[in-house]
Amino acid sequence: MLYLEFLFLLLMLYIGSRYGGIGLGVVSGIGLVIEVFVFKMPPTSPPVSVMLIILAVVTCASILEAAGGLKYMLQVAERLLRKNPKRVTLIAPFVTYSMTFLLGTGHAVYSIMPIIGDVALKNGIRPERPMASASVASQLGITASPISAAVVYYLAQLSNIQHDITLVSILSVTIPATLFGTLLMALYSLKRGKELNDDPIYQERLQDPEWRERIESTTATSLDENLPTAARNSVLIFLLALLTIVVVAMLPESRTIVEGQKPVSMAVVIQMMMLCFGGIILLVTKTDPRKVPNGVVFKSGMVAAIAIYGIAWMSDTYFQYAMPQFKSGIVEMVTDYPWTFALALFIVSVVVNSQAATARMMLPVGLSLGLDPALLIGIMPAVYGYFFIPNYPSDIATVNFDTSGTTKIGKWYFNHSFMAVGLIAVIGSCCLGYVLAQMFI
Repeated sequence: MLYLEFLFLLLMLYIGSRYGGIGLGVVSGIGLVIEVFVFKMPPTSPPVSVMLIILAVVTCASILEAAGGLKYMLQVAERLLRKNPKRVTLIAPFVTYSMTFLLGTGHAVYSIMPIIGDVALKNGIRPERPMASASVASQLGITASPISAAVVYYLAQLSNIQHDITLVSILSVTIPATLFGTLLMALYSLKRGKELNDDPIYQERLQDPEWRERIESTTATSLDENLPTAARNSVLIFLLALLTIVVVAMLPESRTIVEGQKPVSMAVVIQMMMLCFGGIILLVTKTDPRKVPNGVVFKSGMVAAIAIYGIAWMSDTYFQYAMPQFKSGIVEMVTDYPWTFALALFIVSVVVNSQAATARMMLPVGLSLGLDPALLIGIMPAVYGYFFIPNYPSDIATVNFDTSGTTKIGKWYFNHSFMAVGLIAVIGSCCLGYVLAQMFI
């Protein structure tokens, strides 16, 4: 019966994934009701902590966007790319990685994708090379961001088990590991695919006068807009927020409000700091709060929160119910082959399309199996597997932004532009992450 119920769980996740975003959350609500009232599973608590973290981070980042901060960051990134156009394949993934690292979400990079494609095309470089890896890097950076919901959830859970695990110790593993994975896929991308002059599909597209004019006349740029000083100031304040969070994480005594009691948890600290600095940005830059809900960061963040709400609650209810029966068989396999849990993280991520939801679903499972926290941190990049099926918004947007048609979803669906670079980045990150975790955790 447990296996049939597990198949039901996968079916609900699959149906929800067909609708994506909010659809994934509410379809999971259907599954949750059936689990409780038909299968008689005791409901667990909803993932309130993760949702509050997402809400706080998205609020601050949305105010930053409304203040013009994202446009300022975009202009800085574009200047870097246009100063080094021949190296766009190497630089572009690190640009999108950095934006995600700072903002805690990969949904802020859509505006840079047309610029990456434009720089590549104008310099005779196959746009697929920088664009596909840049899309993957924008999601890989989530496990390295100090304010991402996935990282903060790992911190909240693991620090309760092993008190010397801090935000800094987690980032000391995930940052170099994911940077290594990003470098590997950037190097791989340097020569991937045919040169534009030898690509029959691209050359055929050039024969169409309408497409030829579109390719040759398109110039995507953000540099023609003069931004107010408030845009730069909002970015500086946001960077100060990140620095403050890291400093507080490094100094546990600063979180001890009452002597003799436990320090305030970092999950709570991040929520407070994001709300606080969001307010500071709003007041200092005199941003109109009515603009905040209209930005891409706010909309995508709220959609993510609703998706995680349903997914995590439904999945957690099942795993808490089934774990006592599953534990004996799984423990032996995972003990003998620890990497199999990384594969489990990857497969779940492919289905649920969210790193935070994957962490919320699977980390308690790993802990209940008795897995070493160092192992769980080392293989953390495996929570990013949703490039495998090319239906994630950033991947779809990247395909649409590439006017050359070289970034594509293949005829057989799985032979798409993101598969090779995604596997290289995730496997490379997990391998180095495992080594670093044994050293630092």
